[in-house]
Amino acid sequence: MESEEDPVKKAQMVDVRARNISHNVRCTECGSQSIEDSQADVAILLRKLIRDEIRAGKSDKDIYKKLEEDFGETVLYAPRFDLQTAALWLSPFLVAGGAAGIWAYKKHRQRTNVHIMALNLVRGVPLTPKEKQTMLDLLTPPPSQGKRWWSR
Repeated sequence: MESEEDPVKKAQMVDVRARNISHNVRCTECGSQSIEDSQADVAILLRKLIRDEIRAGKSDKDIYKKLEEDFGETVLYAPRFDLQTAALWLSPFLVAGGAAGIWAYKKHRQRTNVHIMALNLVRGVPLTPKEKQTMLDLLTPPPSQGKRWWSR
């Protein structure tokens, strides 16, 4: 009984590996679909090629490498991390860092401006209407929202 299940399990494992690889490979004819989702002739042939390579004992890495050599780096959805693709991989972090830097700079400038306004007020320099409103907004406590948690 175990010998009967062995070929079935092996076929299932080949199918699972092939589907996993196929989801990560772009159809060269469609461009916007994986070869797993595409019904183009090229996609069907690539799926067969992947299954044949798996049955031949090739690793996933070897299969990806072969596909990349045959069709170019654009056939893979996840490009390698190297000097050419570093900007692509790091761009989300660069954008987030830039946005955080701008936010921190604006907060710093706002605090600095409040301090300058306070110094000018002490020195007797009159505030503009906008500066007066800013000072009032900062110095006015927020309205109470009913009972506080400690007085329940």
